[in-house]
Amino acid sequence: MAEATGPASEFASAFIRRLAARGVRHIVVSPGSRSQALALAAARAHADGLIRIHVRIDERSAGFLALGLSRSARTPVAIVTTSGTAVANLHPAMLEAWHSGDPLIAVTADRPASLRGRGANQTTTQPEIFGPAATWQLDVVPPTGADDELEIARRVADDAVTAAMIGAIRPSPVHVNLQFTEPLSGPVTPLPDDAAPFDISASFGPPLRVERGLRTVVIAGTGAGPVAEQFARSAGWPLLAEVTSSARFGPNLVRAYRQVLSGSGLADEVERVVVFGRPNLSREVPALLARPGIETILVRSSGAEQFDPTGSAIQVDAAEAPEAPDDSAVAAREKDWLDAWYFTGRQLAEDDDEPAWIGGSGVSTAAERSRLVRAELSAVRSAVSRRALVDAVWRATWPHDRLWFAASRLVRVADAAVPGKKIAVQASRGLAGIDGTISSAFGFALAAADDPRGAAGTTRVLLGDLAFLHDVGGLLLPPGESRPRIQLVVGNDGGGSIFDGLEVAADADPDAFDRVMYTPHSVDIEGIAGAYGWEFTRAATRGDLDRALTAPAMGPSVVEVPLDR
Repeated sequence: MAEATGPASEFASAFIRRLAARGVRHIVVSPGSRSQALALAAARAHADGLIRIHVRIDERSAGFLALGLSRSARTPVAIVTTSGTAVANLHPAMLEAWHSGDPLIAVTADRPASLRGRGANQTTTQPEIFGPAATWQLDVVPPTGADDELEIARRVADDAVTAAMIGAIRPSPVHVNLQFTEPLSGPVTPLPDDAAPFDISASFGPPLRVERGLRTVVIAGTGAGPVAEQFARSAGWPLLAEVTSSARFGPNLVRAYRQVLSGSGLADEVERVVVFGRPNLSREVPALLARPGIETILVRSSGAEQFDPTGSAIQVDAAEAPEAPDDSAVAAREKDWLDAWYFTGRQLAEDDDEPAWIGGSGVSTAAERSRLVRAELSAVRSAVSRRALVDAVWRATWPHDRLWFAASRLVRVADAAVPGKKIAVQASRGLAGIDGTISSAFGFALAAADDPRGAAGTTRVLLGDLAFLHDVGGLLLPPGESRPRIQLVVGNDGGGSIFDGLEVAADADPDAFDRVMYTPHSVDIEGIAGAYGWEFTRAATRGDLDRALTAPAMGPSVVEVPLDR
């Protein structure tokens, strides 16, 4: 007699294998009873080489791990959870994915709909739980073993991948809620994998040719990518690139762009701005766009909401730079415009009173060489400032590496200070929260390790102590999980010193402000790293920091850098 099969397991197996056939390469699984059929189906697909699974105990960390995987792999990533609060714990990652345009597929197991509203254990209203953060959602009735259910499972997987890749015009998170009844798992008949991956892309109109005639600057925010630098260079216009843009390089880059915007008078002469990505690291950029009479062209980026503070931008899917001017007078005027920004930015950067490092060459006298040696030794032994920290991390990172900035004070210091360099930079700037920083960056490192072009590099994460503590659960790696080369560089000033910059800090009661805003702590970061099995280094001097950054551990490691408040 043939062995009986379980409807839940059959349905889950068909669904998971179809996701793999449609290009899903990673599935993040959190344990749970109601989701057991999905988790075991994912494990079988992993054993068959169809996908890679990653297991995390905490669904909140699992969601952000999936976000980082998706950001790096540039494909949809599925997250499997059980019912109840497990689903709600995905909400922060789903919100960030919605704002930043990451195609997550939340696959949540559920009790049957007949139990909702009746006080049943681990049962709540899961459909539409993510609100607008899930641009497509489907509530699927429990499988019973009917003849057409496997085809339904495949069709649901097809629709989920399609919706995740072109939902809301750009990639976005989606939600598949699968109801299951007992038996929650059982034997599975081997299923054929007969579907090939397909390419899904939205159809966009032709790029807008941006003509000459107006004094123009190009702004690159988070997610802009190298296309923003290429556009600015082709057009011959100044490039104002945030540190998280991956466009902070090239001959048109304006150093110290925030100082140029706020203090040079050049902002008053701008007539048009072309925006790539999502700028949100400064007050100067929104202030520029709010000036009356400025034409704003916004190249739409990933994410549900576009950066348009005034609501008057011309939104386009792509922009094309104008051809080189034929008229010599026009060419001279454009060059003068670029030179004014370039040299002003360079001058303001050179006026900085804290150099990135002390050193030089060509010293001819013994006295001068001795002075230089003493100065370098003094610098090596000196405590690390925030500026020195961001300079060191930036200097140690190269094109084969990855750099992830947390939403901490340090990213703003870096944005104001570091020079141009063509490196891949990431950050969770969709909502600019500190949620899930470790998990997101870890997911990014995992996917990058699968890419031969980036496998040799290091993923560095520059974060403050509060961002580290907020996602300390992301350090937990169950046995058998991959351990890529990732280095968490934690600037520890004992609390949230970013709030010291608030206007109210000057007037509030110091004790009250410290307790509810600065939120001081005395956590032993070395002890935490050791408890989770991560390598640890404390870099109290510039020399310690340089050694830690240039010789990172082969696996996960934490570098703590003590900072003054």
